[in-house]
Amino acid sequence: MSRRTLFSLCALVGLCAFFLAPQPAVSAAEGPTLMSGGPLTFGPNNILFIADNAGAKIVALELGDLASGGTPGTKDVPGIDQKIAALLGTDAREIQINDLAVSPTSRNAFISVSRGRGANATPVLLRVDGAGEIEVISLGAVTYTTASLPNAPDADPGARRDPRASSITDMAYVDGRLFIAGLSNEEFSSKLRSVAYPFTTVNAGTSVEIWHAAHGQFETRSPVYTFVPYEIDGEQNLIAGYLCTPLVKFPIDNLKPGAKVMGTTIAELGNRNRPLDMIVYQKDGKDYLLMSNTSRGVMKIPTEHFGHQAGLTDPVPDGNQAGISYETIAHLTGVEQLDLLDDSHVIVIARNEAGQANLEAVPLP
Repeated sequence: MSRRTLFSLCALVGLCAFFLAPQPAVSAAEGPTLMSGGPLTFGPNNILFIADNAGAKIVALELGDLASGGTPGTKDVPGIDQKIAALLGTDAREIQINDLAVSPTSRNAFISVSRGRGANATPVLLRVDGAGEIEVISLGAVTYTTASLPNAPDADPGARRDPRASSITDMAYVDGRLFIAGLSNEEFSSKLRSVAYPFTTVNAGTSVEIWHAAHGQFETRSPVYTFVPYEIDGEQNLIAGYLCTPLVKFPIDNLKPGAKVMGTTIAELGNRNRPLDMIVYQKDGKDYLLMSNTSRGVMKIPTEHFGHQAGLTDPVPDGNQAGISYETIAHLTGVEQLDLLDDSHVIVIARNEAGQANLEAVPLP
């Protein structure tokens, strides 16, 4: 197999027992085994965390020099789905882009992709550099550690939404800990987990509940789909987006293992919509949250009122909005993935009207 080796699949049943607890750092000839490739986030020293939902685990990849391509930065790549498909010897319809993360050192973009669909899909990790070169990252010699979720939901491929596919929906590294959003197999199933890195143990997580104004009810089963860490009045919080689209804040200090925590719903941004990705950035001395969505465009949300916005407690029906307001960025359409490229640009993967996915750096709005 060429240097563009795909991730090896977890094909042996005996490997499942190996991942029941965090493992010592390993460098194996075949690299880590991944059943699927999901959300990505960078930690310190070029550590790239990748979620394996099918395997219900996190793999921490010590990329080292692999974090840098031939050219620093990330260059625009029109038709990136088609170029990835050609690189992997398949059709663009067989490529699913799962996440995008920018290296804080090289500013190269890393993309988590599935080649194929369903149970036979193969996870692939790609890097795009400042010359626009796309390279498959072979993990055969990468040192790595793993941490498995102790209470992940069982797979149910026949369900409208397979709960196993949402066992890990998003991740972020903050001050020595990896924060993980997703579902568990418990009745109070929505979880936020805080896991120390280097991995030692993985707890059962914090059960999180929200008031969902668009539905007019409390919810404990809908997962956080995307979140960012953000400090409010000296206190670190997670700002989380949910289906249909409440925006909720959770103080990190409240996220204790085994606890049940109620988040503060600071905005209802409209129903029939799912948030896809979000970043926080600064412009002209002010902080903003930028969030892409399935059907409500890209929202630019000022953060200045996050600290004193009263939590919503009443229903907000008929697709209306309440709480923190936002601006729709009209020129950003079809955005599925985004990450901060530098102090003045965001890198996006956006799909045009013809269905083609393009990688593009755009000025922060």
